[in-house]
Amino acid sequence: MELTKFWVYFSAQPLFWIIVTLAVFMLAKKLNEWAKGSAFLHPVLVAMAIIITLLMHTGTEYDAYFSGAQFIHFLLGPATVALAIPLFDHLARIRRLFFPVLLACLSGSVTAVITVVAIGHVLGGSTEVLLSLAPKSVTSPIAIGIAEQIGGYPSLAAGLA
Repeated sequence: MELTKFWVYFSAQPLFWIIVTLAVFMLAKKLNEWAKGSAFLHPVLVAMAIIITLLMHTGTEYDAYFSGAQFIHFLLGPATVALAIPLFDHLARIRRLFFPVLLACLSGSVTAVITVVAIGHVLGGSTEVLLSLAPKSVTSPIAIGIAEQIGGYPSLAAGLA
């Protein structure tokens, strides 16, 4: 009974879910290292599975989890912006190869979206799942934004990205 009271109190605290998320990710990262980098034990995939299982077994709503873990979600934005630094370092080269790079990015993006949505459709994915699969080839914050705009599940899109 005392454990139940403790759980109800502690799980309602925002800091708890940040700590859980970080601890589970570190555990998943260690598992991936132990498995010599196996794609089947990708840290993001394993961490998602563990957190989903934890939320289901404790009866915690996703909104309660996200209210605590949203700080990590917030940090994805600056991390994405930081990706611009290497691009800026190679700006002259990118300008010189602008059209080949643009063509490669466009054709790769279109191919990725069409392929993943087609495979998802053949396998019987719902419309929301297909819309969550579409932005899988971008960074997580961008995938979240795209999924929100087109009607997919942002959390699924983030995990797939």
